[in-house]
Amino acid sequence: MDTHQRLRQLLDERGWTEYRLSKECGLSESTIANIFKRNTLPSISTLEAICKGFGITISQFFAQGDMIEMTPEIKELFNSWVNLTTEQKQVVLQMIRALNSNKS
Repeated sequence: MDTHQRLRQLLDERGWTEYRLSKECGLSESTIANIFKRNTLPSISTLEAICKGFGITISQFFAQGDMIEMTPEIKELFNSWVNLTTEQKQVVLQMIRALNSNKS
């Protein structure tokens, strides 16, 4: 997927217009319009601002496949996970699997 397709995908997923994107990322409407209408590629600094407006990282922008939003809860979970022992991680995984199997 190229940069323009990815930008369009992110706009469509959120139901945003180019105007809304310009407001969310703090860029002028003409900057955003030039990207789409003149088929220009954004500079790195412009792309960083756009990603910030979308609430994603540049890595997430270029990632293939489904994007997972790093919510505060998920970040807390990851930060806690790294401090667990191997045995504790196994217990947590077993508990999560049990909780997920109860959903069915």
